Amino acid sequence: MADNYDDGIDIVLEHNPDFIFLEIDPLEKESNLSLGFINELYRYLSKVPKVIVTTKNDALCLNAFKYGVFDYLINPIETKEVRKTIFRLDRELQSNAAIPSKPQNSVQVSNINPVETDKNDLVEVVSDEIIEDSIPEDLIENDLITDENSDDIIESEEVIAVVEDKNTDVDDKAVTLLQTENTKEKPLIICVKSYGDYRYIEAKDICYLQADNNSTDIHLNTGEMITAFKTLKHFEGLLTYPFVRIHNSYIVNIDYVSRIHTGNAVCHIKNTTTKLPFSKSYKENIDAIIATIASGNYLEI
Repeated sequence: MADNYDDGIDIVLEHNPDFIFLEIDPLEKESNLSLGFINELYRYLSKVPKVIVTTKNDALCLNAFKYGVFDYLINPIETKEVRKTIFRLDRELQSNAAIPSKPQNSVQVSNINPVETDKNDLVEVVSDEIIEDSIPEDLIENDLITDENSDDIIESEEVIAVVEDKNTDVDDKAVTLLQTENTKEKPLIICVKSYGDYRYIEAKDICYLQADNNSTDIHLNTGEMITAFKTLKHFEGLLTYPFVRIHNSYIVNIDYVSRIHTGNAVCHIKNTTTKLPFSKSYKENIDAIIATIASGNYLEI
């Protein structure tokens, strides 16, 4: 376990863990631990560990997801919450093409004890429970789950029923994931309604949104602009990733960001000459955009 920024970077690079616990609002501010720690990892690692942030300030949790974190835990942390997170993490790791055959490595970067319980309990949660098979053994023994080449396809409802009977402590989000696992997600449609006029817009076609007093101008990738009589704050509350607030007057779709110039404090929009300013108060969001882009199929020259 590391209790400051520099030691945290060093221990992650040394052990190259599968996941880390990161305290983003430490009591000792001189530790310099924050979400910026994640950005630093992208400078050195082609594959960054899954990050589980811990904090007593729940207002920081939403911002944490903009950095691509796996989950968050609110201090004081209960053992059962850690257990749920570990189970979900294990399920995600098991779903990857390369299924791990050994317990996952973990690193804790914090200057406080993240779990208010006996230290041995925390070790047991991380080292023992994470390697429990997330698929019940009786499913495998009875050949209820088939491989991708089999003609026998199991219905997701049957999996859900067995999981609920086998482990009632699985959280609701995990069950929902099973329900929608094989369902293709439909694109988000935004309807701008005005006096009987219904204008339908696919969210993925929106480049950015601009505040105009009590209305908002929606700029599309076609160059068209549509005015909605709602405030920018209203849209900020509705839209999630990949839409990020970068200024009091702008929300940008990061899929259309072609350049970020931190010196001039501007974002460039793809295939246009448009430059959107960003303010210091949203600098963390800009850092999150940079980290998100770097986490994809990315090459820095």
